[in-house]
Amino acid sequence: MSSCPFLALSERLRLTGRKKPIPLTQSAKAFFQLLQSEKEAPTIAASRIQQAQAQITKSGTYQLTLPELTYGCRLAWRNSVRCVGRFFWSKLDVLDQRHASTEEDIYHGCLQHLKHATHHGDIRSTVTVFPPADSKGRGPRIWNYQLSRYAGYRINKKQILGDPAEADFTDLCLHLGWIPPKKRTPFDLLPIVISLPEKKPRLFPPPKKVTQEVSIRHPDSPCLNSLRLRWVALPVVSNMKLEIGGISFPAAPFSGWYMETEIGTRNFADENRYNLLPDVARRLRLDTSRPSTLWKDRALVELNRAVLHSFQKAGVRIIDHHSASASHLRFEQDESKKGRSVRGLWDWLIPPLSGSTSPLWNRSYDPTEYSPNFLTQKSPY
Repeated sequence: MSSCPFLALSERLRLTGRKKPIPLTQSAKAFFQLLQSEKEAPTIAASRIQQAQAQITKSGTYQLTLPELTYGCRLAWRNSVRCVGRFFWSKLDVLDQRHASTEEDIYHGCLQHLKHATHHGDIRSTVTVFPPADSKGRGPRIWNYQLSRYAGYRINKKQILGDPAEADFTDLCLHLGWIPPKKRTPFDLLPIVISLPEKKPRLFPPPKKVTQEVSIRHPDSPCLNSLRLRWVALPVVSNMKLEIGGISFPAAPFSGWYMETEIGTRNFADENRYNLLPDVARRLRLDTSRPSTLWKDRALVELNRAVLHSFQKAGVRIIDHHSASASHLRFEQDESKKGRSVRGLWDWLIPPLSGSTSPLWNRSYDPTEYSPNFLTQKSPY
């Protein structure tokens, strides 16, 4: 280990490529040292490290104070190599639900997250933190990829009504006893599935009352109206774990606001999702006889225009991919002024529409992940 304190601290906080877990005492110490090194962080008493280590010795773990948890969550967002929206990291709202003890508590915490974060369309970046994992890594889990997503019903081996990305989870919900609407549509909200350690998963009703949806209409003509498209206003990723100071929170739903390409380019246009480009092109009367007419490109732009227009008309916060790239550049500049480097995954930061027009296109990034962070975890099903 290097004799340089900063490098030693960075080594202890690094997550990517690590073969052995870091002892909890070391992770806690590194986290508190990180807080002590940042002006924006809450004040940490000199005795805090010793206090945490004493708690670990006695009980095998320690508890973060609310200011420590709040700043740790914000650091986790700041360290998220896949996120292009990190300019707003210091504004993250943190809802502390570590006291939740039952599946019902967690379900109501999820509903509260949706209500708080949606904020009638004036969306607030939010994370809700449920109880941490125990010493064996077991903790509460939310089985949904996102709190509000649409079902994918298998009609036959090749045809799915709704979102193909949710077909397996829809099968699971049906197996657990979910009764979908009598008249199924491509946009039926899925139930929420929650489990506690050593217990079977429990099914809870779709969060209809607290899920705002936006009807998608084209700004210039009614050409898309017959598709009856809509999408949820708020993306709440609920299948990742939050790691702060060596403590793992396997249920920590996190949300910002949409970039329009997430809906228009990926959810709607990907061939393995709703695959709408052929339908959009027909309604726009584009020549689809050969690829060189660029009908896919033209349909894709118009679909993204429709998403932006519809969200803006509905008063729901959304950002276009050009503005998102510019905000990430401002984030990089702010971090550079504070002597901090920015890490990222290039293919996640470049928008899936007109990528070469992004100011991030010619930049390179170190993809190493550091703690605190939001991390992928093994699916429970």
